[in-house]
Amino acid sequence: MEPVRSVLFLDFDNVFSGLLKLDPKSALRFAEDPRLWVNRLAGGTQGVARRWLVLRCYMNPAGWVPNPENDGARLYFSRFRPSFTDAGFEVVDCPRLSHTKNGADIRLVIDAIDALRADVQYEEFVIASGDSDMTPLIVRLRASDRRITLLSPSDSAVVLGAVADRLIGGEDVLELLGTESEELIDPLVDDSDTGPRAPAAARTSEVNLTPGEANEKFKLLVVERYAQASEPINLATLANDLRKELGEVVTTSRWFGHDGFVRAVQALNLPDVHMSQHFLWDVTRHSPPTLPNDAQDGPAPPDPVARVVRALKLPSLPTESWRSISDSLAAFVHAYEFNLTEATRWSRDQLSAEGIWVSRQAVGIVARGAAYGGCPLYGQPRPSADAIAAAFAGNVLSRAAAADVDLSSDEIDEVQRWFGLP
Repeated sequence: MEPVRSVLFLDFDNVFSGLLKLDPKSALRFAEDPRLWVNRLAGGTQGVARRWLVLRCYMNPAGWVPNPENDGARLYFSRFRPSFTDAGFEVVDCPRLSHTKNGADIRLVIDAIDALRADVQYEEFVIASGDSDMTPLIVRLRASDRRITLLSPSDSAVVLGAVADRLIGGEDVLELLGTESEELIDPLVDDSDTGPRAPAAARTSEVNLTPGEANEKFKLLVVERYAQASEPINLATLANDLRKELGEVVTTSRWFGHDGFVRAVQALNLPDVHMSQHFLWDVTRHSPPTLPNDAQDGPAPPDPVARVVRALKLPSLPTESWRSISDSLAAFVHAYEFNLTEATRWSRDQLSAEGIWVSRQAVGIVARGAAYGGCPLYGQPRPSADAIAAAFAGNVLSRAAAADVDLSSDEIDEVQRWFGLP
């Protein structure tokens, strides 16, 4: 596959500040080691191999945020300028033009439009920004028959992503920032049926295989399990079994260069296979899995909730599921060292083990909504389930108001209750 000729325009202040609200440690990794995630994007994330023709970072040289590692101190953006220069970026200084704007967005837009008229035809524009003002630019680029990838940790990224070809949202960005010892885009599960399950980073294996040996064994084991299966196979359980069988090489090799367990399985081209959410099955031998507590089997949401769900493109989950997500996230942050990537995996699989079917995307929506609603999961003291639910519900209402969803006071109460407010 020929790599796509791509350009990357990064509104640093916007993206970095957004990541800080979600996971400060990952945000610092984003700024201190841009080569890591830029190379992973180039290497085939979401099935696209890229050749970077332009890397441009728009940064306010005097910008700063409170330092998450030193209370009371400031973290100046200029500290990260050398990191981006070393990673091959052209850093464009965008000093503040007013009290609230630094001019990065308009500079980015002008450069993107100029790039449309360049002698070289760029096939893909990667726009890294959570600013809703980027919507007209994305529409303009798409009208010029260019692929558009939006990279954004913003809680409104799903709405922005509707006009892009691909969306790399908050959890996807954090996946790109995983260290070599962390798993990328893999299910997380434990074989125990009781008690909280440890995050992937807390589990180790004594198996010691070379990548080549492990890859061959991986192929044999998956083909064998698939051929012998009498019913759909739970992907999370299969990933955990294979991790135990093959050892840490699956993590260090990022599932043999596929950047994820699901992609590694897809590369095997199993006959008559179908994969959806947590399962894979043979369409000629198995019936599709029956998902417990599926949202479609629950009560239809009341009209004000339905309007909010449509406007914000939220999953249509029942109240019990939204509340259970807040409960599981609270359980994680009180039991383990905070890491948002692990938190969303752990919560999804914990709920699945309890018979509550939610996607990891839904868990991430609650985590982001709580953070943008003023209750980051890494906060001290660790937030309670009630605090997470209240912040998430508040964020939903705030976004609904911004989307011109008109709600009465009674309807506001109804929406809050539906999204888990106690």
